[in-house]
Amino acid sequence: MPPSLSRAPRFPHLRRDVAASLVVFLVALPLCIGVAIASGVPAELGLITGIVGGVVTGLMRGSSLQVSGPAAGLTVLVFEAVRTFGLPALGIVVLLAGLLQIVMGALKWGRWFRAISLSVVEGMLAGIGLVIIAGQLYAAAGVPAPASGLAKLAGLPAALVKVLDSTTALVSLAVAAGTVLVMVTWRRLPRAARAVPGALVAVLLAAVATWLFDLPVATVRVGGVLNAVRLPGADSFAALADLALLGTVLAFALIASAESLFSAAAVDRLHAGPRTQYDRELVAQGVGNTVCGLLGALPMTAVIVRSSANVQAGARTKASRVLHGVWLLLFAALLPATLAYVPLAALAGILVHAGWKLIPFRAVATLWRTHRGEALVLVVTAVSIVAVNMFEGVLIGLVLSVAKAAWDASHLRIDRADDDGDGPVRVRLSGTVTFLRLPKILDALEALPHDRPVELDLSQVHHLDHACRTALEAWAARHSPHGPDAVRLHALPERPRASEPAGTPR
Repeated sequence: MPPSLSRAPRFPHLRRDVAASLVVFLVALPLCIGVAIASGVPAELGLITGIVGGVVTGLMRGSSLQVSGPAAGLTVLVFEAVRTFGLPALGIVVLLAGLLQIVMGALKWGRWFRAISLSVVEGMLAGIGLVIIAGQLYAAAGVPAPASGLAKLAGLPAALVKVLDSTTALVSLAVAAGTVLVMVTWRRLPRAARAVPGALVAVLLAAVATWLFDLPVATVRVGGVLNAVRLPGADSFAALADLALLGTVLAFALIASAESLFSAAAVDRLHAGPRTQYDRELVAQGVGNTVCGLLGALPMTAVIVRSSANVQAGARTKASRVLHGVWLLLFAALLPATLAYVPLAALAGILVHAGWKLIPFRAVATLWRTHRGEALVLVVTAVSIVAVNMFEGVLIGLVLSVAKAAWDASHLRIDRADDDGDGPVRVRLSGTVTFLRLPKILDALEALPHDRPVELDLSQVHHLDHACRTALEAWAARHSPHGPDAVRLHALPERPRASEPAGTPR
C-alpha cells in the first residue's frame, strides 16, 4: 500500500470543526454586541472579548469544546463597576481578576469551585436574569433605567405609563417584542432551518424592518475596534488603593470562575469526548481575562449557549472555537459598519430572552417539592442580588448555604410509631446524635410507656458520640427489668475495642 494511503489524515475533523465554528460565530456575534451595550460599554469591547475568548483561550488546554466570550451573567457586575470606577478602570479590574484566576488554577483550586452549592449558583443566575430583564425592558423602550436592580423593578409601572404616551417608545418596544417572538418561534421550526441561529435571524429581520420602514429607533454606534482598545495607564493602577475596587476584582474572579467551571460540567454531559481538566481550564480563563484586561475589554467566561451550539453543530476539537474567534476578528476588521444598522431594541430583546433563560423555574419547583431548604437558598440569593448587588448577594447565598449545611449536620429527628395494641413502640432516630441533643433524646425516651417493649432504630444516625451512646445504653439497662426483650437497639455501632484506637477499621 502506498504511504499516502496508509497515513491517516492530519486533520480528520476539520470539515466538522469549520462548520461548527461558523454556527458558533453566528450565535456569538449578536451576543457579544448586546452584552457590551447592556454592560454600559462600547459595542467594540464585546467583540474584542469574543475574539480573545476564541483565539487565546480557545488554543489553551482545559475544556476542548467549551467556548468563551462576554457573558450575560456578568453584565450586572460590569455595569456597576463602570458606573462606580469609570470605564478606564475596567481594564485593570479584569486584568487583576485574570491574574487571580491563573494563581487559583496553579494552586489547583479549580476542583473546589465544584463544591459551591448548586442552589447558590442557580440563585445567582436567577438574580442576574431578573436584573437583566428589568434593565433591558427600559432599553427596549428607549427610556433611561434606574441604577439599582430593585429600583428597576419598582419603576417598571411608571415607565410603562410613559411608554404608552410616546409613539417612538412604542415602536422601539415593538421591535424588541418582535425580536423575542422570532427567537421563541424559531426553535419550533424544522431542524434544517434551525441550523441558522434564531438570534441572528431576529437581529437581521429587525435591521431590515428598521431600514425599510425608516423606524424611529436608535441603532448601534460603532467605531474601529483598534480605537476601542484602552491599555491600562498609571492612573488606572492608582485606583488600586480603593478597597472597593479590590472587592470588585475578587467578585469578578470568583463569579467568572464559578460560571465557567459549572458551564464546563454541563458541556461535559453533552458529548463523549475528553473531560474538562478544571485547573487547566481555570488557568485558560485567567489568561484570557488577563489579555482582555490589557486591552481594556469586557471580562469573559465560558458561555453555555455558545458551547452547547458548538457541540450540537458537530465540533470535535478545539479548532472550532478558535476559528469562531477568527471569524469574529475578520468581521470586526472588515464589516464593522454593518453594525450601525442593528437596532438597540433588537439587542435588548435578545438579552431579555437570555435573562429569562437564566431563571431556573423548573429547578425552583423541583426543589420546593423535594428540598425546600435548597429552594430557600436559591430564592434568597436571587432576591439579595436584586435588592443589594451582585457580590453581596452571592455572599449572602454562600453564608446561608453554609448555615443550612451546619443545620443539616447537627439536626436530630425523633419519629415514634406505635399502635393501639400491646405491640412494641417503635422509635427511630435520624441525623447527628451528640451531647447537645441529649436532653431532647432522654425526654422522648423517658416519656415512652414502661409496660411495653421498645424498638429503637438507629440505622439513620450519621454520628453517635460517646455521651449519647452511654446514655442510650444506660436507659436500655433501666428499661430492661420489665422483660428480656423490653428494649431492642437496631444498628447501634459497636464500641471500638480497648486494644485499638477508635478509628481502626475491622
